[in-house]
Amino acid sequence: MLNKIHDYNEKVNIKSRRLERPCFRGKGFEEDGEADMSGILREVNIKSDMPTVDDAIRRITYNIKNAPALGVTAIKFIHGYGASGKGGAIREEARKYLDRQIARSQIKFYIKGEDFSIFDESTRKAFAICDGLRHDSDLERHNNGVTIVIL
Repeated sequence: MLNKIHDYNEKVNIKSRRLERPCFRGKGFEEDGEADMSGILREVNIKSDMPTVDDAIRRITYNIKNAPALGVTAIKFIHGYGASGKGGAIREEARKYLDRQIARSQIKFYIKGEDFSIFDESTRKAFAICDGLRHDSDLERHNNGVTIVIL
């Protein structure tokens, strides 16, 4: 089973990394006052092999469902912004799908890359859950080719 997950991760170009500053879960502290250091920000490039919209949604679903078992608290999906620069079917469908996941309480919320800024309320809420997002390379870049999901 582990080999299948590893092979899948390699196929879709998944990169996990421990953050310089940990993501904190819940209120950010265990009952004994120690910070929970197990948070992971996972970066998933779902556009790397130009998948269909259905395949991209399956990849998003797979990563969201498996994230808690791996200690992942935030996922940054790189989906691109569309060849024309005007839309991008994967981006639009991914965000519709994430809206449904919020309604089903599968995720807490998500941040559009173009809104990922210290001036955005959702971004500040995400910092409270995952402080390491403050150091993400797309912060303040208004990159509409990414979406950050908070679990």
